[in-house]
Amino acid sequence: MRLICAFLSIAYIAVIFLWADSPVVSDLAPFNPYSLLHIPLYGILTMLLTFSFIPFKLKRKDPMTQSPNNSMTQLMHVRLFISGTIALIVGIADEINQSFIPIRDASITDLLLDGVGIILTLFLIVQLSDRIT
Repeated sequence: MRLICAFLSIAYIAVIFLWADSPVVSDLAPFNPYSLLHIPLYGILTMLLTFSFIPFKLKRKDPMTQSPNNSMTQLMHVRLFISGTIALIVGIADEINQSFIPIRDASITDLLLDGVGIILTLFLIVQLSDRIT
């Protein structure tokens, strides 16, 4: 599953960069007046990256205390941080790429919306992982 998510992450990043110079973006502009589609776009990327780094059933409960293993929890948080950082780097690289495209321009607002999507997704993943285990 992790390998599939890694391939999907790479393909998704490629699509983000290819669509930057595509007429599809112009067609979506009426439906995206405040660039709010950046939030789910980078949320999905963060989710794919997270699933490619974190094995499922990462937390194991200690049979003596019935609490999650602390080192496993720390490892999960490090991997979440890596996933979020990679997604943010992709967002920065996308904005730099857009600054070189004649019909597009780079925007700090878009980058902030990318960050919102990344943070919301990481928050949801942490909340859901705590409830599952």
